[in-house]
Amino acid sequence: MEYDSIYMQRCIELARTGLGKTAPNPLVGSVIVYNNRIIGEGYHHRHGDHHAEVRAIASVKKRELLKDSTLYVNLEPCCHHGKTPPCTDLILQSGIPEVVIGTTDPFDEVAGKGIARLRSNGCDVKVGVLKDNCRILNKRFFTFHEKKRPYVILKWAETADGYIDTERIPGSVNRPTWITSEKLRMLVHKWRTEEASIMVGTQTAMKDNPMLNVRDWHGPSPVRLVTDRSLKLPGTLHLLDQSQPTVIFNELKEEQESELRYVKINFRERLTSQVMDYLYQRGVQSLLVEGGRQLLQTFIDEGQWDEARIFTGRQFFGQGVRAPEITPSRPVSYIPVGKESLHLIFNP
Repeated sequence: MEYDSIYMQRCIELARTGLGKTAPNPLVGSVIVYNNRIIGEGYHHRHGDHHAEVRAIASVKKRELLKDSTLYVNLEPCCHHGKTPPCTDLILQSGIPEVVIGTTDPFDEVAGKGIARLRSNGCDVKVGVLKDNCRILNKRFFTFHEKKRPYVILKWAETADGYIDTERIPGSVNRPTWITSEKLRMLVHKWRTEEASIMVGTQTAMKDNPMLNVRDWHGPSPVRLVTDRSLKLPGTLHLLDQSQPTVIFNELKEEQESELRYVKINFRERLTSQVMDYLYQRGVQSLLVEGGRQLLQTFIDEGQWDEARIFTGRQFFGQGVRAPEITPSRPVSYIPVGKESLHLIFNP
């Protein structure tokens, strides 16, 4: 069992390399072990590409060793035809006698069927090695398929005395003092490459005119979401510049204008549920909510969040816009980052 954990941890490390590139597919890594030695490994690089098991098997130089080897994989091998053939078929054709799996796949097309197919064809299958770690790795994938909504991450920066902004008039050139350093903004841009969508509210769009793209890191920019109930946001804003797919939730029109999609919702009903339903129907597995205070608090109050990432700076504003409140507060970890700190909070 000790060796099983070591090899499964290697699968997780490999799988994490594909973060931000495989959606809507999960993150998967695989290793092949012969006589307590890794002879092959691979991971799923991007959506539509070869799966981890395929790459691991292909990397084995002495194919005759496969019939006496064990294949490790953090997620149940697929058994259906998608963009690629079933991994279970390749495992069986390769003669691999033993498969160790971290966790079952929640996707309806798999969901235990891959395990059953391997076992029914004589394969010795063990399931549940580092199960919790494997689920955390694919938290977006599991949340999407089990809760029928995207995985929601809330992000904000607050001062030492609990403010996220000074009081400003929308359109004012008086920007507040940055609460975090440029290095931390680089980290935020890295986070953006890892999520499928990103959202702000009307006031943040007006006051900050954010781009919500990726400039300080290499990777794809997420789909932008913004609330604009009465369609009062000026077309000169970066969010409406047609540079990347953008969804404007409003109550006046439903149409597509190049990269801009206007989606009508009922602002008198629960906002977050309507946003979640829209994203789920379009296969969007994760959402990063960057502000402002009202939008963040709405996600918190309506219970539609999974993780909060809160930077705390050393400044004191004395007055201004208070930071959102999460009750009860459940800090999971505190990470010093330069002169600032990062709190990670998870919704139980």
